[in-house]
Amino acid sequence: MRIAVIGAGAVGTLIARELCRYEAEVLLFEREPDVGWGVTKANSGIVHAGFHDEPGTLRARFCAPGNGLFPELAEELEVPFRRTGAYVLAFTEEECATLRELRAQGAENGVPGLEIHGREEVLAREPRVNPEVHAGLWSPTVGITLPWELAIAAVENALANGLELHLGEPVTGIEVSQGRVRAVCTGVGRYRVDAVVNAAGLFADHIARMAGLDGLALHPRRGEYVLLDETTGDLVNVVLFPAPTEKSKGILVLPTVDGGLLLGPNARDLPAEAREATETTREGLEEVIAGARRLVPEVPLSRAIKTFAGLRPESPQKDFVLGDTEVKGFYQAAAMRSPGLTAAPAVARWLAREISLAHSLPEKTGFRPKRKRIPHPADLPEAEWEALIREDSRWGRVICFCNRVTEGEIVEAIRRGARTLDGVKFRTRAGFGRCQGGFCTDRILAILARELGKGPWEVTARGEGSRIVLGEVRP
Repeated sequence: MRIAVIGAGAVGTLIARELCRYEAEVLLFEREPDVGWGVTKANSGIVHAGFHDEPGTLRARFCAPGNGLFPELAEELEVPFRRTGAYVLAFTEEECATLRELRAQGAENGVPGLEIHGREEVLAREPRVNPEVHAGLWSPTVGITLPWELAIAAVENALANGLELHLGEPVTGIEVSQGRVRAVCTGVGRYRVDAVVNAAGLFADHIARMAGLDGLALHPRRGEYVLLDETTGDLVNVVLFPAPTEKSKGILVLPTVDGGLLLGPNARDLPAEAREATETTREGLEEVIAGARRLVPEVPLSRAIKTFAGLRPESPQKDFVLGDTEVKGFYQAAAMRSPGLTAAPAVARWLAREISLAHSLPEKTGFRPKRKRIPHPADLPEAEWEALIREDSRWGRVICFCNRVTEGEIVEAIRRGARTLDGVKFRTRAGFGRCQGGFCTDRILAILARELGKGPWEVTARGEGSRIVLGEVRP
């Protein structure tokens, strides 16, 4: 039995990992040069509770169970995860009514611990919140994580359990014969398979059409963000939502797992052909800032270090598209809009189980669920850091001073698959700090060139078309 998973974002990588629990050959295809570079890369990183989702939807079915799996998943894969809790803030009587609706909706979806707090309690817990707040819906199970690190960790663990990974290899066709999947085709070759899982994010409708399925229609919804540095991380302690609109959960203020503060996203629907439109706009960022300041008026924009935009897949049904199809062996994990990240562990477990039952796959003996993350010496006790240095002096040579990332970490990231500056960045946080790579890019570039046996002009930021230097000034 051979199964192809298309798309190496958080959803696809977790599905691939779950499929590796069964007696099957699992192949994972990704069009980008690295893991988690699509929808997953520019994501709020929130592990939602499940009160935003309309009962009866697939979003509601999988969100709360997915939330419940995160502590175990984070422990197994050594991925950062923190339960911060969250407030949905109301500033009018109409918004207070919305909080009551969300509480009832959440209770129906199985979300525990939802309470409505008055103004005084909200401000006692979060004194920087706008004092005009009327009330807040408290949800203790909301958390935060690093989506791209989750995808990287899932792939590393799946590789240790037999996964065959194909990066930078876009799928160009799917062969179907007599109503059944037969093969996946790429620019590299043809791969005979017995099943395909479509987890291709923004391009899942393209993949579905390759299999002869026309019922899936997606368009990108762009969200813009402002990231503030570590000096702002204690401004708020929990995720702060506004009362939601029909279109989105609204513009948020939330702490990040590495101690910063994130503002956003807004929500702008784009035409279906604009699936690469990740630029920010003046109007969009002004909207984000205004929305954040409605929740927390004292947001210190002088500490902003980065603005960016992400795209998420939106569909007419505003719900996930999951499970088998009329093409035998073709399974959907598509239209994974918010809360797709939260639902991903539960979706992966359910879908892998469905596939195993449909194809009579026994569970694999000896599956190893644990993955060790790259050590970050700056977080270790001094004795443990010194022990690493005794083994290899590169663990004592700091390359990224903002985040105190050592040469040892960068070399280990390359050993695990990083081939670009962004590949190193997303595995180690080198270049993620206050200077945004201004003082460490040249050093990382040199290490990549040395370890990969390339000239510095051959090393890229994020793959083809993103070279950092053009060549030598003098031979």
